[in-house]
Amino acid sequence: MSRKLPTVTPAILNRRTFLRGAGVALGLPFLDAMTPKLVRAADAVEQTPRRLVAIQTAQGIMPHLFFPERGGRDYELSPYLKLLEAQRNDFTVFSGMSHPGVDGGHANEKSFLTAAPHPAGASFRNTVSLDQVVAERLGHQTRIPSLVLSVANGGNFSMSFTASGVQIPPEQSVAALYRRLFVQGTPAEVAARVEELRTGRSLLDTVRERAARLEKTVGAADRQRLDQYFTAIRELEAQMVQAAEWERKPKPVVAMPIPVDVKEPAELLSRLKTMLALVKLAIETDSTRVVGLFINPLGILGVNGVTHETHSLTHHGNRPEMIAELQRIEEAQLVILRDFLKSLGETRESGARLLDRTAVLYGACMGNANGHTNKNWPMLLAGGGFRHGQHLAFDRDQNQPLSNLFVSVLQRMALPIDRFASSTGTLRGLEAA
Repeated sequence: MSRKLPTVTPAILNRRTFLRGAGVALGLPFLDAMTPKLVRAADAVEQTPRRLVAIQTAQGIMPHLFFPERGGRDYELSPYLKLLEAQRNDFTVFSGMSHPGVDGGHANEKSFLTAAPHPAGASFRNTVSLDQVVAERLGHQTRIPSLVLSVANGGNFSMSFTASGVQIPPEQSVAALYRRLFVQGTPAEVAARVEELRTGRSLLDTVRERAARLEKTVGAADRQRLDQYFTAIRELEAQMVQAAEWERKPKPVVAMPIPVDVKEPAELLSRLKTMLALVKLAIETDSTRVVGLFINPLGILGVNGVTHETHSLTHHGNRPEMIAELQRIEEAQLVILRDFLKSLGETRESGARLLDRTAVLYGACMGNANGHTNKNWPMLLAGGGFRHGQHLAFDRDQNQPLSNLFVSVLQRMALPIDRFASSTGTLRGLEAA
């Protein structure tokens, strides 16, 4: 009599199981978060350094004070843009732009540079952010592939996401950022760091071997995922090799002394000013060419005439006294932006202005924070080698995809990219200088 064999059900495999035997717990998100990938596309990039600084200010920007009434080059400066009057020919202001499908009030913040739709949804998964697309292609040219920064009172949010949609933790300490950029370690410290990187590469060898054995026991879909895993390991190894090379090179010396971290919520704008000063030095010394900065001005800020917390002010209900306080906060941020642009414009690099080689994107993810509206985001682009001095006004109800602007910026950086997220092409009306 034949004996019926029991049905064998494959065990559910924990994604960390094959690593534990080596004494490590290195999960896929951790590897992905170590991007940007070192895609060497130097042959497709101009020799002239091109940079990107992307800045999102949370809590919105009051539209009636930001947007000009007329489009074109002869537009009249709005109350907010009058603060940037000296830089008028160095920026373009946009209206009638947003990311299609990006809804959900403050949840939009995580899609500001990705355009991933429905960020408030339970099944939402983000995609790669604009800054990391640039860093993947240019990051190998500098000591730091990209700077992911935050100036906020509370929280650890960034708007930068890897190719697998993993959020990259931001640096919030100006002192730590300064040390990373400009403080050279002792010979012993440098040697220890290089050894850490070598040990990390050895660890990846072990991970690769165990993953290769696992590959023989899983199905086709899992083998495809493991192939992506192997690719991530190879890219991470290349990144470690390059990091070791940079560790041996002296860091640039700057005149700015190491800043002191000021943690009081009321000093947020002071921290923002210092952070942007460090960003300027990082770009000027070519320590990085990609920066993503998230600003969240929560709390009661140390601005004259302001007594209320910022978020409550954004829900002003059109009360004049609340609007007046919020206006002071937003004007203070724009003054800091103005000074940052001025500093870039006054700095020369091989005969050209640093601003002309640095695209500075500034904006907010809501058209009107008072109502959490998702259309008509306040956006401004300065520098980057474009022909500025205009207001590009699109339909404020049927918006242009903001990703079209992203594609224009990518192409101006000499990157062969003709599609990003929800883009339909480049942005009409925005021309190279």
